[in-house]
Amino acid sequence: MDLRLKDKVAVVTGGSKGIGLAVAEAFGREGARVVVGSRTGTPGLAALRERYDTVFVPVDLAAADGADRLIGAAADRHGRVDVLVNNLGVTSPRSGFLDIDDDAWERVFGLTFFSAVRASRAALPHLLAGGAGAIVNITSVNARLPFPMVVDYSAAKAALSNLTKALSEEFAPRGVRVNAIAPGPVRTPFWTDPGGFADAVASEAGGTAEAALDEVVPRTMGISTGRITEPGEVADLAVFLASPNAGNITGAEFIIDGGQIKTL
Repeated sequence: MDLRLKDKVAVVTGGSKGIGLAVAEAFGREGARVVVGSRTGTPGLAALRERYDTVFVPVDLAAADGADRLIGAAADRHGRVDVLVNNLGVTSPRSGFLDIDDDAWERVFGLTFFSAVRASRAALPHLLAGGAGAIVNITSVNARLPFPMVVDYSAAKAALSNLTKALSEEFAPRGVRVNAIAPGPVRTPFWTDPGGFADAVASEAGGTAEAALDEVVPRTMGISTGRITEPGEVADLAVFLASPNAGNITGAEFIIDGGQIKTL
């Protein structure tokens, strides 16, 4: 399927690894010009830059001027911005609500929610100037689930889900579509890094982190397909939603969780 994204300018936040890297690669395969914003580069991002028209902008998106710098760099290089994917998000396993102080709340909301607020605010004038455009926000099923280990992250993602609806309502009449993707567990460094969620699950259930991801998580979280999601599956949905082929889809949030959430 031709998604008609060739030469479109797509900005991806947090695109150096995990879902963001997969999204950047998917846009590259479609012939888009990709601009990735992240604090640091990675070998995966370096490899991507060798294969596709991809630019890396080292930027701290938690800083007040980070989003302006990223969107400005994309516009300066390519003359426009057509797509924004707000992917950046961060958290750590918690023991519960009382384990999280104000600094931790501010860090999680700064990176997970306010980075998207600032990036959207910086990108929208460019998207509107082009007469059409798309924002795709990567939210999470945790916005709907009572999961004390990530209560701060869940609250930030819930806020991002609400922002998606509000931006769509305001800007869809002016040609800019805004949608969201809410993944369940995805095989990314968020889970697989040392000290990440796979290790936390393994420490409680016994066994290895790999077994936790492949067996314990799907079973205990009620994932109907029996497996967690791969980053490329989220990326494929993101590029579709950003494409003209999804031209009348806006204000929607698509869950990709293998059937974890049984009711809406």
